[in-house]
Amino acid sequence: MLTSTGRFLRKLRIDEGELLKDMAGKLHVTVSFLSAVENGKKRMPSEWNNRICELYHLSEEKSHEFTTAIAETEDTIEMSFIGQNLSNRELAVSFARKFSSIDDTQVEAIKKILTEGKKNDKLL
Repeated sequence: MLTSTGRFLRKLRIDEGELLKDMAGKLHVTVSFLSAVENGKKRMPSEWNNRICELYHLSEEKSHEFTTAIAETEDTIEMSFIGQNLSNRELAVSFARKFSSIDDTQVEAIKKILTEGKKNDKLL
């Protein structure tokens, strides 16, 4: 079953004029693994979230589209804490604990903070 993430990856690959082997090479995986991810038979590795954005220089709009596709597809999200300080780790764990009780107003406020952070990053 084709997932939103698989559909996004396939469209991106085709729009870039790449074959499965081209994208698989960039992602350091086999063609069969990438094909399985595109077709929804394998879960997309979490490290691809940022890697795809960087490799394909996704615009803010495309990056948002990719994030939406991931959100529609995934039931769980893994995070790496490598290189993160204790304060950042505590923030992530606290957020995970409270996640199910966040209301729509709080969601919009958090999105605004994160969007403004992206804009400020571009200025640096």
